[in-house]
Amino acid sequence: MKRRNFLQSLAALVPAASTMGHYAAAAEPLRKKVKITDLKAVVIGRAGGNTLVRIDTDAGISGYGEAYWGFGVKEVILGYLREAILGQDPLDIEPLYTKMIIRTGGAGSIAGVTVTAISGVEIALWDLAGKLLDQPVCKLLGGQYRTGIRVYSTTSPQNFLDPASCREWAAQIKEHPFGFNAVKTDILRHGYPKENLYDTVMENPRGYNRQLTNDDLDINAKGFANVREALGPDFGIAVHTHWELDWSDALNLARAVAPIRPMWMEDLLSPEFSDSWVKLTEQSPVSILTGENLYTRRGFMPFIVHQGCHIVQIDIPKAGGLLEAKKIADLADIFDMPVCSHNASGPLGAVASAHAAAAIRDFKGHELSVGRLDSKSSDLPWGHIEGDPIKGWANLVLHEGPLVKDGRILIPDKPGLGIEPNADYLRGHLAPGESWWS
Repeated sequence: MKRRNFLQSLAALVPAASTMGHYAAAAEPLRKKVKITDLKAVVIGRAGGNTLVRIDTDAGISGYGEAYWGFGVKEVILGYLREAILGQDPLDIEPLYTKMIIRTGGAGSIAGVTVTAISGVEIALWDLAGKLLDQPVCKLLGGQYRTGIRVYSTTSPQNFLDPASCREWAAQIKEHPFGFNAVKTDILRHGYPKENLYDTVMENPRGYNRQLTNDDLDINAKGFANVREALGPDFGIAVHTHWELDWSDALNLARAVAPIRPMWMEDLLSPEFSDSWVKLTEQSPVSILTGENLYTRRGFMPFIVHQGCHIVQIDIPKAGGLLEAKKIADLADIFDMPVCSHNASGPLGAVASAHAAAAIRDFKGHELSVGRLDSKSSDLPWGHIEGDPIKGWANLVLHEGPLVKDGRILIPDKPGLGIEPNADYLRGHLAPGESWWS
């Protein structure tokens, strides 16, 4: 059998070999004694913002989840998923996940909005299971490797070609009360401004292309050198692109920024797997990371099996939920590949994601989107709105003690996720036309 075929066969077996013995034993006394009575959803912030999920039971206990932002998520939850889980045993999480995938097959349940919606419901099921079984979710996922998850802030200086601007920005990061010790920073392309990032037709003759000029390479080499000098030698720096390059210029960029020793370079090529990812990974002097646009273990499998990246990045409230993330990580572990988490969620989704990260053996870093570091009044990202970014982010949930400290998401030592939506705050920050738990 050829090596590639053998590895594919091995990879197919890994999810089945991933056992949940601890969860099964803990759940057994309550099997078939609790039923789901309702599934509700509400969108916060703005239209297309993050969707919060609630599952009610006849035991009077509710579980909460959060799905990645996007239009149509709530409609999938209420139109497809609600009927699929009503009357069911909430502790049958994996069978219910499978049922939801099958029910939405005609709506494209291998990826996209349907899987995102299922992820939010799956997270709520785990929160509910933890409350019913009086254990933190990470314990039910196989055990807890760590009590806190290293986070990084996605942020860039106003002008990374100006050393003074970089120093001012670095000071803001280091003074942040969350204690960040790592950042993810965007590359810069002249003639390709950030405000036109997703445009495909521009007046600039370069338009939308996937190439870097020598000037672009020199600019990024200089800019990231300024970032490294401003932050210091031990501060984590990731180089951020948006799936925008061809493989040869992705390699050129990797060579240009290699002297600053970044943690990784993110999403350089189109999200779909191709042999170009393998070539880039083999030749790059910098670790290559991808995954935020991949869904379920099947979407990640070719990148892992064929070594199309060095580091796997899972957006857990988007890619299939907590158990699916654990299965992806188990597969990556077979190939000695560490895991990171992309995250554009509020604190409910971020803490849920951190519970999965706590149960993953080789976990490297977790994104945290809390708004602009240089603003005291800007909207929070991805649908969260209003007020100071730090306070606004934390106000979305009820919690005891800090959610983030010393650069780590702290895992609550409480049943379930250990936090819940803050109804008093969120009622005033719903998307237009939304009503509370409609």
